[in-house]
Amino acid sequence: MESGGGAADGRRRPRGLFVGLCTVDVVQLVDRVPGPNEKLTAREQLVAAGGPAANAAVAFAHLGGTATLLTGIGRHPLGAAVAADLDRLGVTVVDLAADSVEPPAVSSVLVTASSGDRAVASTNARGRRLDPPDDLDAWVAASDIVEFDGHHMELAVAAATRARAAGRRTVLDGGSWKAGTDRLLPSIDVAVVSEDFRPPGRDTPGCGPTDALRFLRDHGVVWSAVSRGGRPLVWAGPDGGGTVEVPVVEVADTLGAGDVLHGALAHGLAGQDGLTSHGFVGALRGAAAVASRACASFGTRAWMRGG
Repeated sequence: MESGGGAADGRRRPRGLFVGLCTVDVVQLVDRVPGPNEKLTAREQLVAAGGPAANAAVAFAHLGGTATLLTGIGRHPLGAAVAADLDRLGVTVVDLAADSVEPPAVSSVLVTASSGDRAVASTNARGRRLDPPDDLDAWVAASDIVEFDGHHMELAVAAATRARAAGRRTVLDGGSWKAGTDRLLPSIDVAVVSEDFRPPGRDTPGCGPTDALRFLRDHGVVWSAVSRGGRPLVWAGPDGGGTVEVPVVEVADTLGAGDVLHGALAHGLAGQDGLTSHGFVGALRGAAAVASRACASFGTRAWMRGG
């Protein structure tokens, strides 16, 4: 198992373990979403590895970290293409479905050119159970920070429990409430959730960021925030809370913006020994800047070309 290389200035690169979903993303840039029985010619297309944990790992690696993805891909030809894409981007993959001949999950994505809005259809992790590997403790111990997207929940709960026991900081990407999230939260240090994160009993009209932050605090999460697209993030910690502005950009594509936010946040948090409000806000601000940059170009990779 690799322990991570050194940075150019002699400091050790932060090491992140990302636990969750990996998909094949087939993304088409269109003028509008087609209606029933209608065919459109796309302006552009992208085929790449996707999924919240995978995209976060890619962002973490691009920003200078050593990223390992704990997921299930398999040996179907589509899976081989996904693994090759992640390898090219510097992400080490631990494939817990390596013997599976079934195709990986495929996300079909339509991005509307005029707004950057995306429409997504995917099977996600449905129907695939991943058992924790025998060397899970070693993977956790080799990391500075462990991030979860809530998919492959049994694996996530096992890894989060081990990370908490080993004193590794844990981060949750709460894109939405998933069955079993309540079992994961007690082992989470930092959670950044979207407006679509609706816990049971808080999915009624009128529930907003304050309700989500209170729910997370009541379930043991000390540091939390709610992302709201281009609007300010709302955050809370043990000493108070506030908002973090999101840089304004001309939006070309919102696909994967939340994933990039979490990868950048994990990178910003990995080097902080003791988390403070100042450090948390600084990491959120830096992550928001990276995620905004990702929204300014089509696809989940173009933002990395500028450095």
